[in-house]
Amino acid sequence: MGSIFTKIVAGEIPAYKVAEDENFLAFLDIFPVAKGHTLVIPKKEVDYLFDLDNELYAGLQLFAKKVASGLKNAIPCKKVGVLVLGLEVPHAHIHLIPMQDESDVLNFSKKLSLSEAEFEEIRDKISNNI
Repeated sequence: MGSIFTKIVAGEIPAYKVAEDENFLAFLDIFPVAKGHTLVIPKKEVDYLFDLDNELYAGLQLFAKKVASGLKNAIPCKKVGVLVLGLEVPHAHIHLIPMQDESDVLNFSKKLSLSEAEFEEIRDKISNNI
C-alpha cells in the first residue's frame, strides 16, 4: 500500500497541485501553517529524504528551488522557509513555507483553516508564477 503522497501522484486522491514534472510534484499542504505552505515530493516513493539517490535528491532540491521562487512571487513574504520534518507520511518531502519571521515555520501546532476557494486561489497564484 502506497503512502498518501503516492496516491496523490497516482491521481487517486485530489490535491492542489502547483507544479509537476516527470519526477517531482509540488502541492499545497491541506493543513498549512501559512498561506501558500507547499509540499515538494519526488514521485518515486522513498521514505527518507537522505535515502534518495544523488540524482533524485539533487533534482528534488532544484525543483523545490523553482517552486520556492514562484511561491515568493505569489505570496507576500520576506523569505520562503524550507523544512524537512514529519514522520506521519513515509514519503520524502520538503515543506516550503512563506514567512515573515521564524515563528511562521517553527510553530506547526498552529494550522490554518482554508476554504476550497482559498486553496484554489493560492494554487493558481503560485502556479502562475512558476
